[in-house]
Order: sequence, then C-alpha cells, then structure tokens
Amino acid sequence: MRGPPTSGAPPVSGAQSYSQFGQGETQNGPPPMGAPPQRPPVSQTYTPGAVNLSGPQPPFSQQFGAPPVSMQQMTNQMASMQVGSTAPSPAGPGYAPPVSQPPFSTAQVPPGPTQSYGGPLPPTQPSFSRPLLPTSQPSTFPAGPPPTSTPSQLPGVMQPQPPVSQPSPYHSGPHPTSTGFPPQVGAPPRPPFAGMQGPPMAPQGPPLASQGPPMVQANHVPPTQPGMPPGPISASMSGPPPQPGMQGYPPQQNGEHQCFYWVCFFFCSWIKACQSFIGWYFFSTQIQVIEDDKANKGSEPFTTGVRGQAPPLVTTKFQVKDQGNASPRYIRCTAYNMPCNSDMAKQSQVPLAAVIKPLAPLPPDETPPYLVDHGESGPIRCNRCKAYMCPYMQFIEGGRRFQCGFCSCVTEVPPHYFQHLDHTGKRVDCYDRPELSMGSYEFMATVDYCKNNKIPQPPAFIFLIDVSYNAVKNGMVGIVCQELKTLLDYLPRENPDVESNIRVGFVTYNKVLHFYNVKASLAQPQMMVVSDVADMFVPLLDGFLVNVSESRVVIESLLDQIPEMFADTRETETVFGPVIQAGLEALKAADCAGKLFVFHSSLPIAEAPGKLKNREDKKLVGTDKEKSLFQPQVSFYNTLAKECVVQGCCVDLFLFPNQYVDVATLGVVPTSTGGSIYKYTYFQASSDQERFLNDLRRDVQKPMGFDAVMRVRTSTGIRATDFFGSFYMSNTTDVELAGLDCDKTVTVEFRHDDKLSEETGALMQCAVLYTSCSGQRRLRIHNMAVNCCSQLADLYRNCETDTVINFFAKYAYRSVLSSPIKNVRDSLVNQCAQILACYRKNCASPSSAGQLILPECMKLLPVYLNCVLKSDVLQPGADISLDDRAYLRQLVSTMDVSESHVFFYPRLLPLQKLDVESISLPVAVRDSEERLSRGGVYLLENGLNIFLWVGVNAQQELLQNIFGTPAFGQIDPNMTSLPALDNPFSKRLREIIESVRAQRSRYMKLMVVKQEDKLELIFKHFLVEDKSNNGGASYVDFLCHMHKEIRQLLS
Repeated sequence: MRGPPTSGAPPVSGAQSYSQFGQGETQNGPPPMGAPPQRPPVSQTYTPGAVNLSGPQPPFSQQFGAPPVSMQQMTNQMASMQVGSTAPSPAGPGYAPPVSQPPFSTAQVPPGPTQSYGGPLPPTQPSFSRPLLPTSQPSTFPAGPPPTSTPSQLPGVMQPQPPVSQPSPYHSGPHPTSTGFPPQVGAPPRPPFAGMQGPPMAPQGPPLASQGPPMVQANHVPPTQPGMPPGPISASMSGPPPQPGMQGYPPQQNGEHQCFYWVCFFFCSWIKACQSFIGWYFFSTQIQVIEDDKANKGSEPFTTGVRGQAPPLVTTKFQVKDQGNASPRYIRCTAYNMPCNSDMAKQSQVPLAAVIKPLAPLPPDETPPYLVDHGESGPIRCNRCKAYMCPYMQFIEGGRRFQCGFCSCVTEVPPHYFQHLDHTGKRVDCYDRPELSMGSYEFMATVDYCKNNKIPQPPAFIFLIDVSYNAVKNGMVGIVCQELKTLLDYLPRENPDVESNIRVGFVTYNKVLHFYNVKASLAQPQMMVVSDVADMFVPLLDGFLVNVSESRVVIESLLDQIPEMFADTRETETVFGPVIQAGLEALKAADCAGKLFVFHSSLPIAEAPGKLKNREDKKLVGTDKEKSLFQPQVSFYNTLAKECVVQGCCVDLFLFPNQYVDVATLGVVPTSTGGSIYKYTYFQASSDQERFLNDLRRDVQKPMGFDAVMRVRTSTGIRATDFFGSFYMSNTTDVELAGLDCDKTVTVEFRHDDKLSEETGALMQCAVLYTSCSGQRRLRIHNMAVNCCSQLADLYRNCETDTVINFFAKYAYRSVLSSPIKNVRDSLVNQCAQILACYRKNCASPSSAGQLILPECMKLLPVYLNCVLKSDVLQPGADISLDDRAYLRQLVSTMDVSESHVFFYPRLLPLQKLDVESISLPVAVRDSEERLSRGGVYLLENGLNIFLWVGVNAQQELLQNIFGTPAFGQIDPNMTSLPALDNPFSKRLREIIESVRAQRSRYMKLMVVKQEDKLELIFKHFLVEDKSNNGGASYVDFLCHMHKEIRQLLS
C-alpha cells in the first residue's frame, strides 16, 4: 500500500487582512492562496467559502493514478475559473474539500460596503440543506453506519430536513438519485452529493490564531487500515444521519482500492454538482441584494438634497423628500459619480445615461410638483443657455444678478423677482419658492410658449373602431361599444370635481370609413361614409367632436347601434393608413391636439395608402436579413407619423390579431407620437375581456400631456447625444411628443465634450413643455446634480445596475433595426466584459487570475445581462412570432426601470409561505426550476402576465383555500380569475394579485399552470436562470463565459 503523497496540499487561503479587498468590492472566489485550510467542528454553522475552479489540481498520479478521461472532459468548461460572491464571513472559515477536489477557501470580510454571502441569510430565505442519501440506494459504510451528527446547514435555516422519501421544497438540485454518474460496473454505488463532503482528514499542525476552529490538511490522507476509507471516521464527519432500512456498501478488500473508489465517487459527484453548487451559492445574492436594500433603505425617507446619492433600488418601497434634486421616480441615472473626462469614461465603458419619466405618478404620501405662475413675464431663464430658474443658480451682487449653474453666464434679475440675500448668500425667500429649493416643479407657460402664439384648445379623443368580419366575430366591437358608454364619464381632468374639457368623436371602418354626427340637437346619430380612402377628408365639422355631457343621449344611441349595424358583415378586408389620416384631419379641422384610440384586427390589405403585404418569413431569422423584419415595409407611415407629431395627434393602437399583422409597420405611428400598443392575440371575449377593458380604462383615464416638446440641458463638459423612447426628433436637441402620458420614459445618453470638475459636479435639467388635459400650456422642470470623479473606484462605487440594464436593453433593441442580432448580442457581452475587466484591472486588489471579482453595486450585472440576451427579441424561440418580437421591442423602448427590472427578471413568490396576518409579501425566490417544490404554489409576474404555478403534490388544504377543491386534478387550468372564497388565505392572495397588478402599467392576465401540464412550457420560459429551450444559457454557464471574456481582455 502506498503512503501519502509527499507533496503538500493544494494551497488555500487563510484569513485575509482588511487590505485584501478595496472598498465597495465584491470578491468572487478565494483571495490569493496561502495558509492551509481548516475544518470546523461538526457543531459549527456551515459557511460556504468561494469555489476555486482554477487552483492547482490535486496530483492524481501520485497516489491514485490519472482520473478517467471523461472526468477531464467534464472539467474543461469549468477550468481556470473561481466563482463566489464575496469574501466569506470572518466568523466561519472555509470548508475542507475531499481529496482530489479543488479546495474551497476563506477570507476575512473587510468593513465597509462589501457584503458577505456566507453570512446569515434573511430569515425567510429558503434553506439549502445537504441532500440525504436516497433510501433506494444501498449505502452502508464499511466501518458501520455514519455518525449521527446533524447535517450542517446554511445559517438562517427555517425548515427542518424533509424525510428521505420526499424531495425538499427548497433543494438546489435534483433528487440525489438523479445527480452525478451512475455507479461503474463492478464498483460500489457512489455516495451522493451531500454538501460536497469528503472523507475526514487528519489534523495536521496547530491552527493559526487567525484561522478559527481547527481544520484538516487536504491531501494528507494516509489510509489507516485495510477495509476502511482513508482517515478515521469519527463524529466530526458531518454526514447524513442514519436512515432505517439502509443497506451497506459491500466491504472492500483493499484500502488502496477503496481509497481510489472514494476519490472517484467524490470527484464524479463534485464535477456533476459543481455548477449547481456555484449557482446555489452565488445566485441567491439576487434575492439577498433586494432584501438587504429593503432592510437598509426602506425604513427612512430618501432625501434628494445630497448630490450624487444613489437612490434605493426600484424593488424597495420608500418615500421621497424633494430637497433640490428630482425624485428617482422622475429620473434614475446609470452612474451618480460621473467621470471627469472622456478618457476615463471610454476606459470604464460604463454607459452615462438617465432614464427620465417626466409625468411619473407619485404615491399618496408624496406631494406632486408645485405649479409656479410668474404672470405675463413668464419663467425666469438664463440669457445664454435658456436654462430655467433652479436651485443651481447662484445669486450675486446682493441678489440683483444670478450666475447660471449650467453655462456660468450672469443674468439680471427682473425687478419683480428681486429679493435680498441672507448671510449665506441665499435669497431670504429661497424656501418659499419651489424653483429655488426643489428638484421638480412646474411653470405656467405664457402665450409665447404656444403654437402660433395662440392659447391651445382643449384636446380631443377620437375612437376609431374596426368593424370588419374578424372584429365583429370575436366580440371586440360589442365590448368596446358597451364599455365606452360608461368610460366616457372618466375622461382625464385636472380637478376630479370638475367636468372634463376633452371632446370626443367616433369613426368605424373596414374598407371604407364611417363618420358619425352626434350633435346634441339630433334625435339620432347620423352616419356619413367616405369610400375614397385614397384622398381622406372629414365630411363634417360641426357635430363630430362633441362634449360628452351635452351629447350623452346621442352618443349612447350610437354605441348601441354600431354592433347591430355590422352584426352580419362579411367584409374581411381593412385599411389602416386612411384611418389615422381621418383622425389627424379631424384634429386639424378643430385646431386642437388629441389622441386617437384605434381598435384594429387584421393586416391592412385593402387597396389604400399604407396597404401592406404578408412578409412573415421565419427563414430570415438568424440571418443578416433578419433586421429587415423589424423595419417598416413602407415609408408611408413614417411620413404620416411626422404629420401627426406636428399637429399633436397621439395614436394608441389596440390590436386583436388572429394572424400576422406586421406590428413593426403598424407600430411606427404609435411609437413616433408617444403612443402605446396593446396586443391581444387570438382575442376571446370569455378569457381576454377583463384584461382588455382594464387596459382601455387605464389608457383613457391616465394623466397625460399633449403636443409636448422636451429638452435636456447639461452643465459645461457633457451633453445629451442620444435619445431612446416613443417620440420624433426633427433636430438634435428637441424630443417631440404628440402625447406624453404618466407611463412613458425618455432615456438620454450623455457624452463628454470637455473636462468636468469634482468640485462643481455635473448638472442636468429636463424641461417638458406640454398642454394639460384642461388646455393649459405648462413647463415641467426636473433638475439633477451628480458628482464627478477622477478615480475609477469612485465611478464603480456609485452605479445603479437596474438602470444600466434598462439602457443596455433599449440600446440593443434599437440596434436590431440596423445590425445582425448576433453582432448586437456580442456587442453587449463585450461591453459588459470591458466594464468588469476595467474594474478588475484598476480597482480590485491583486489576486489570482482565476478569481471573478465584481463591483459591489454591479454584482448582479451578469445575471441581468443574461436575461436581456435570452429575451425573445435577441434570442427567439421557434414558437414566438415576428409580431410578438416587434411588439416587445417597441414596448421595452419606453419602459421605466422598475418595469424593465421585472420584465427581464420576473418576480417569483412562494405562496405556501404566505402569512395571512401580515401585510408583507413572502420573500421572492430565484427564477429557477430548482426553486419549485412539488408541494408548493408559486406566483410569477413579469409586468405582462401573472402565472399561478401549482405543484402536483400541493397540500389539499392549500388547494381548498385557493381553488375551492382539494383535488389537484379538479383545478381548471383555463380560469383567469380566482374564486372569491370565504377564507383568510383566499382573501389575502386575491389582495396580493390586485396590488401587484396596480404596480404595473398594463393589466396582467392570470394564468393557472398545473405542474406537468402543457402550459408549464410557457411558465418555464420565464425561469430565466435556467437554460432555455431556444438555446439561452443558464446563469452559471453565462458566468463562465463572462469570466472567460474578462480574462481574455486582461491578458
């Protein structure tokens, strides 16, 4: 029998001093290798260290011979990589691996912002116990049963280990019987992956004082006697407790052979389980980051007075106090420390952008922007750059002049605006004037800010309803007409006690257009038909746009008659271009701005301007010509969109298609005018009516501005260079929006044109000129000041990952119009790799090349980026249509940060943990099938849909409380709403669903998904951490790929 190998153990790190890591740094993988590992006693809480995939490999040949070729092949993809999330807790040393397995290691956590994922998890975090040995597998140890020590668990474990016969609801991998390799012929059955534990090692040498409880020296494993695994089996081996009925391993004849078998078994298990272990340990940070932010920033109000202060995450509920900078509900930046010069910005590759939501709704406990009226003289502005009065203006010469914070120009203060300064140089009325003390406010605009120097008319809403065969047959026409009778009472208004000023008009169409005169003096509505769609005009002026209260009787009569008039229609062809032209001409004739609500069902193939053909060709997907599918097939709609913007005519499009309708072309006008697109494929009144009507109600009622122009001004040194969203630009500075509602965002990218100063920081001011729904011309102002930095470490310390991902997604989704999708994907990966490589090279402490080190505020960048890359636009599956991809591309272009966050990484709530007495939601779990328990019920929402996933072994009581039936087989998978049952669980669950819906801009249809049902494939598509059917990488695989890219850049 051979003795122990003469070489030492693969070196592993000991505890590190504070200087090991930089401030705000998240270290993935162990620090540089040093002292020998130690193994904690069995009673110590299990604190996993980082996973080293690149350290020195054990010398197989010295003792056991070379491992099988297949094992080497399996390790290839994981070679040269260390992954972890940060330095483990100083309270717990690393975990000693078995022989022939790369070592785990430990380090001390420095104080400061660095988080330790080895520390205690939130109390509601699922436990990740080591799987027990399956009862179906014979497993007796040669020296008797394993010791009866309790398996070690992560701190914060709430649930006991389930019996062996039941899979754990919180397992991080498949049941032990399905992991690893099957036992080799002639070999004993392999031991399962139980926390990756190996045979216990003999202690070697006294422990260092800084290393915590004593551990054992890896690789020094002298077999003690034949017939036993190397090392004594003692109570210190934290193996699984003995299970009744377990049978033994066949005894070995030779200790050397047995040692070889042990190594093979553990090595196989480790290789197979390594990816899931990394994922289990590392991904949990996504939920942990969110929960930590809620705990740290959700209790105190967020005051905006501190320049360059990053706000709470979008997933945190918080209150904002405006003290001079705009609320994060209005503006979120990718970086709150901006590089001082362009070289630094280019080196880091961090995008410098702001996501601006000018009319964002505020919660009830926050004050909406104050309206300031300076009378006929209008707002006070800088003479040179025309920036509006704001807290960044510095008053000088006793208050008689002010110096602009944006361009440094000095401007005279008008006599009526003069006020004395106090001893600090501030005006004594500073806190009495919103424009001097707040980040967001409004000015009343004068006639000089109005089109043609005329006070605008109140806007109008025009409803244009498709009455072709498909629209009538699927019930859309009847539903719209019925709903409008009550919805017209809820048109937007400034004061809820005052009647709305908005006028309404009605058009129906198929191949021809029907205009309706609903003048109040008429006994019955009159229809006028325009069949010459090539030269569209409005056949009547008086009586088309009317006040709802004055013409209510006539309007209701019309809405009753429309479904009857077209009930027997056989006309299947429709037009589309002339429909928008008709609404536009009506608004021109009334000399007002407004919005068109178009309800459309099919591809416009009738002979008319804007006629389209079916160009759906999936053979082009994946080729260089794929980009043409996202481009409009005719230029007619681009020209029409420009005319609509000039008039202030916003278009909202409701689509009800049964087949291809070319959303890429039909959506040009809505996306250029600040409008929205809603899509209800295969619309059925029974299942889709609720979703459609809620969307329609919200779309009609939500606050919005008309005929808007937005301009972003910046301080000297940076300028706005690129814009993303639903708008039109006739020059390089003005964002023109025919309509701007409370859900729309405009994303602005900034670039340097000079150097910035750390003392003054960087300033931006967003000014939106718009017409309110009452007809007033107003200016809404949002101001934001951020810090400037000359050190890369400061830049990386103050970024916001959610906003970075929002920008990346919009940039990529726009790029598919002009570049092959493969190039777009590669560009995204490359830029993110450059961001992380720059941090690693310039900000992180020196460490092994095998370590993946992420900035503290960007540790979730890889998981979110992978979600963007796997999205249907950039990596389509075979089952997604071209229309759906075009629809999603246009949808994301106007999303705010909270919407894009949940769209790319859906929220998954375990309802079996729901506390009906608490107002808080259960802690979300990661989006992976491994998180789903067969005995659980889960709610998943992504901003467009809500899924209720029901496990096949869900408790009867739980099913009874939710569905009113105790049997899994009796649950109706077609239900779109839960029954209103009289029990606390049912009431609380329905409240949660309604509150989740209220947070989103679109009504989310409920889909009940039973485990192993056909709908489960759709549900699994949103489990974004798993490998997808369309070839999207799992998070672990993508992390390996990102690490490889970073190493290539560094080398």
